[in-house]
Amino acid sequence: MAAVLLLRACRRPTVAGTYNFIYPATATINYTYNQRLASTEAAAASAQLANAGGLVGFWQTLSNSTPVAYMQDVLIKIHDYSGLPWWASIVLSTFLFRSVVTLPLTIYQHKITARIEKIALEMPAIVEELKKEAAMAKQKFKWSDQQTQIVYRRSIKKQWQNLIVRDNCHPMKTMIVLWGQIPLWIFQSVALRNLVYMLPDPMAIEAQIVATEMTIGGFGWIPNLTVVDNSYILPVTLGLINLAIIEVQSMCRTRPPTRLQNIANNVFRGLSVVMVPVACTVPSALCVYWVASSSFGLAQNLLILSPEVRRSVGIPKTQTELSQPYDLLWLKIQQRLRLVEKPVADKPAGK
Repeated sequence: MAAVLLLRACRRPTVAGTYNFIYPATATINYTYNQRLASTEAAAASAQLANAGGLVGFWQTLSNSTPVAYMQDVLIKIHDYSGLPWWASIVLSTFLFRSVVTLPLTIYQHKITARIEKIALEMPAIVEELKKEAAMAKQKFKWSDQQTQIVYRRSIKKQWQNLIVRDNCHPMKTMIVLWGQIPLWIFQSVALRNLVYMLPDPMAIEAQIVATEMTIGGFGWIPNLTVVDNSYILPVTLGLINLAIIEVQSMCRTRPPTRLQNIANNVFRGLSVVMVPVACTVPSALCVYWVASSSFGLAQNLLILSPEVRRSVGIPKTQTELSQPYDLLWLKIQQRLRLVEKPVADKPAGK
């Protein structure tokens, strides 16, 4: 341990520096290095075979990309400056990145959604006016029913686009969270994988030290973050948290779900289940990150339900906003668990 601390103090600032020698470290570092080098050589051989067969080394390109290198550097700096064990620094960095990137985007997305809902309330009056104008134009210009419908629909579309431009709330902006969250999730996942397997340069002292620190930087039942969680606690937790996120969003929806929304919910439920066996095959460092990221997402979704929080961050009030969201959520959870009987109004007629 003392040798690791000494090496850590001698680190160079870059993540992937190139060295022409293998550091003569302690037996622990050599053992870890040999293990990682063997897996790295196997991965390199597989990549060469794939390239020889004409396949594109997508994962190798992503692993060596500039955003991933920056992410590795930031993760190491957070660990070094915080003085926390690796599992805690992974959680800290996850909360920090999501607070800086995805939380502001989520707030902005809710603002856009609220604006769209507000301009939708203006459309009925506009539609009635356009109907009258279309009827008058039909009589004046002797249009057919088909011509009248074409002009009428174009007018509605133009008025809707004018409202969108006026309030700066294009529907595509409601996907803005995915544009920030997915790249962040990919880059941090690949960066952690690189740190575990001493990539992209297994010969670098920096990579050897980080990999060794991770072997003793775990907690509880997973002291070694470079191996899988054989207890399956983290993978199952990941699946449950992701399912909870989907169910919270579903139960807090005030309008009946559309067919597309039901399909999307089922797809995301399936992906949440699929992530469990995937998480059972990756190093625990990745599982810690995934669980921390999903936990932040669940807490964020619950927090943004509060009307007080929504007003404090500037999200406009809408008709579909829940005044007592947590009471409604707890009631629906009890109904799902059959602890409380559903009201008569929710039951089909005749029963």
